[in-house]
Formats: sequence, structure tokens, C-alpha cells
Amino acid sequence: MTPTVPDVLVAASRVAGLPWEGARPVRIAENQTWRLPGAVVARINQPGQNQAATGEVEAARWLAEHQVPVVRPLDIDQPVIADGHPVTFWEHIPGPHTPGSPRDLALTLRHLHRLPRPPFPVRPLDPFIRVRERLDTATTLPAPDRAWLTGLLDDLRAQWADRPPGGPETTVHGDAWPGNIIRTPTGVRVIDLERFSLGPPEWDLASTAVRTFTTGATSRAEYAEFTTAYGFDVTESDGYPLLAAARELRMVTYAAQHASADPRWRDQAQHRVDCLRGRRGPRPWTWRGIL
Repeated sequence: MTPTVPDVLVAASRVAGLPWEGARPVRIAENQTWRLPGAVVARINQPGQNQAATGEVEAARWLAEHQVPVVRPLDIDQPVIADGHPVTFWEHIPGPHTPGSPRDLALTLRHLHRLPRPPFPVRPLDPFIRVRERLDTATTLPAPDRAWLTGLLDDLRAQWADRPPGGPETTVHGDAWPGNIIRTPTGVRVIDLERFSLGPPEWDLASTAVRTFTTGATSRAEYAEFTTAYGFDVTESDGYPLLAAARELRMVTYAAQHASADPRWRDQAQHRVDCLRGRRGPRPWTWRGIL
């Protein structure tokens, strides 16, 4: 069956002067990604994310100028706002491509974290952005679990305001995991700059550490390659327990949000909550990826 192209994408494509007939979904998640005719990829953000979409386009253009291998936005005025959704348009990267390795990610982050501050406004890192909204939609979780997660969010926010000192603020990717570094026949490319911001570099590094020591998705050997390539092990920093807790909460609420719309993820969402609440033994836990 041919998938129905969303009205939002049709409207935005018309404004941008791009063909949309025959568009195909690439990924339907919190944001939607569609492949358009003519080697173009469209990204549909959630309503209210205009600033994030604008920042993503600006960041990609600036990073390309600084020799960071990023996916490039089309040279048009964007984002395009359609029915409240900011929509951006990007070059299609010919395949085949696969997720980058932890070493690929480390080398990219080392480059990114050494860049000067951009000449355009960049928002400060908010580790808890959209977490409360996700909890509001987590209708499959029992009320006591939702209340506990809300309390954890409030506690972590308070800790973040008084967190241990770390490295000097830098540009950070904001969602730095191997799935956002793709390997192509011509090298690696950085994608998904929605959370590009200014903040402690440890935030980007903590993601791979959490995938190793919390979820088990990354092996110890891969983590050793990651820390060697970057030149620093974030788990040795005083702030790591807080960074890890914030990352874990994001991963739990992401699953809970998807479970409310797709019953396939209900068991995984509850499993993640049970892990945080001490019902599944010590870390590392086995968490399945949410598609």
C-alpha cells in the first residue's frame, strides 16, 4: 500500500517549490522524515519547535563551513511553517549507509567540541527539554509510576542547577549517539542537529557511556575505543551520575511517549521504568531500541 503523504508535507513542499508526489517515509518517530523525489529529504518537526528547526539549519550550514561532515540543508528559505509544524528540507545522502561506530562518534565530537562559538544565537543546553511533555502523554504507565518519574524530573532539574563543574562550555550536538552519525561510501555524516546547543561537552560524551553501562547497547571494548579516540572518559568526572540519570530519564520518557501511540512499545516502556525504580536488578539492563 502506498503511504499517504501528510497534508503538512504537501503544504510545505508547495511553499518551497518542491515536488511531493510519491514521497516515502524514512522514519516516523517524534519527528517525521520523508524522502521526496529529486534526492531531497524533508523533516517534519513538532508544533512549537520553530526555534529548534531554525537552529538546526543554521548549525548545519555553520558546521559545514568548519569542515564538520554534516548533512546539508537545501539552499532555500527555511524552515517552512505548515499548520504549525516547522518543516526543513535536506540533501539526500546516497546509500548504502549504516550507523557510525563509537569511534566515528568520538572523533566527530572531538572536532565539534573544539570549534569557536558560532556567530549566531545558540540556545543553552536543556537536558530536560520535552521530558515533561512526554510524561503528560505517557498514558500507558500506571499513575504511581508517572508520579515517581515527575518527582525524579523535578529532583534532577534542581541538581542540574547546582551541578559539579565540568569542561568549558562548547557547541554540543545534544543527541550524540551512533545513530546520528551515519557511515556512507564517501565517509561519515552528522545528522539530526535539532538539539544543537551550548553546554558542557560531557553531555555529548555521557550518551555513549550510558549505552555501555546502563543499557548494554555498546560493548566495553567499543567504549574503550570511544574514550581513546576522544581522549577523555566522562565516567571519571564528578558530574557523570547526574548526566547519566538525566540521559536515562530521557530514554524512559521517549519510550513511554511512543507506547501511548503504539502498543508494540508498552512492554519496553514499562520495563525501562521498572529498571529505574529498582525492580530489574542492577545495571546494565537490556533495553530495546524504539523505532
